Amino acid sequence: MKYIRSNSLKRLFSLKRRGLEEGIITLEDNNGISNSKFVQEPEHSPRPAWKCFSYQEIFEATNAFSSENLVGQGGYAEVYRGVLREGQKIAVKRLTKACNDERKEKEFLTEIGTIGHVSHPNVLSLLGCCVDNGLYLIFHFSSRGSVGSLLHDEKIPVMDWKTRYKIAIGTARGLHYLHKGCQRRIIHRDIKSSNILLTTDFEPLISDFGLAKWLPSQWTHHSIAPIEGTFGHLAPEYYMHGIVNEKTDVFAFGVFLLEIISGRRPVDGSHQSIHSWAKPILKQGEIAKLVDPRVGGAYDASQLTRLAFAASLCIRASSTWRPTMSEVLEVMQGEIDKEMWKMPKEEEKEEEFWVFEDLEYECDSSSSTSPQDSTSTRSSLPY
Repeated sequence: MKYIRSNSLKRLFSLKRRGLEEGIITLEDNNGISNSKFVQEPEHSPRPAWKCFSYQEIFEATNAFSSENLVGQGGYAEVYRGVLREGQKIAVKRLTKACNDERKEKEFLTEIGTIGHVSHPNVLSLLGCCVDNGLYLIFHFSSRGSVGSLLHDEKIPVMDWKTRYKIAIGTARGLHYLHKGCQRRIIHRDIKSSNILLTTDFEPLISDFGLAKWLPSQWTHHSIAPIEGTFGHLAPEYYMHGIVNEKTDVFAFGVFLLEIISGRRPVDGSHQSIHSWAKPILKQGEIAKLVDPRVGGAYDASQLTRLAFAASLCIRASSTWRPTMSEVLEVMQGEIDKEMWKMPKEEEKEEEFWVFEDLEYECDSSSSTSPQDSTSTRSSLPY
């Protein structure tokens, strides 16, 4: 590996805690020179614990990476389910041997550095890694799968409203933690239903940090090229100008809320985005029309009102007029003050000119994938 030596990774993910307990992380650069950096950890954030797994452990757990245990496959990684000797169920994300793209290897290592420092009930926790015979990330296995699979698989019973509301609140809390509660601000960049996994009691876990970015406290945004993400979820400022900050995730979360409420896919068969479909309904105040018809009338009207209003704020074209995740949680759980969020008439008129499906499908001349594909430049993985 050209970016971080394997010995450094082993030390980082071993259970030798002296450096962590003192708030010191030590890594070697490419010349073998050690660099120590003090990391101030928030008091409310428990220390994550990682393990450096041996290749033999994960080889046995996945039954030699049997095709029967393959649960996800993307452009540069594969995910296998497995069971450790003590009976713990795990998911192993492996950088494919066929991948010789240095950028993808760097992204994989960046994912280790990102998710390895998060600890929240609504964010998927990292059990550890393996750097023998390749690069591997090891997670707890979520047997219920993703929110997307439960919403859209016709063979699975319809998700009830209580579960949907629980998932919406939990996901918002996890995203708020990434933006405000971490040691550093994390922009996920790929919030969507297939990246929200579920525990046995339907607690949501934000997963797949392959596109995530650290955002230094003194920076207002990142400028990123090429554009990567999921069709139907891309905020206008990101798609048009490559600008990424917390509000990019807020927009995607708004799309996720609409998907939870309606049961519709982010992009339908006619290539219409869910937010373009929902905006006229939200503007007219006919929010009952948003509800998944399979739910019928079995929903809490006050909860629907709050979720729908939160979604309407999140999908605003102008990032300036979108709420932060702190404010989203306030809207979703408290009283709604519509006057507080009322836009000036000039801004409202400008909002009407944005036609998102035109932005996302007519402007995309560089990507070879279709709108029905889950992502523009990378395939979706469950972890």
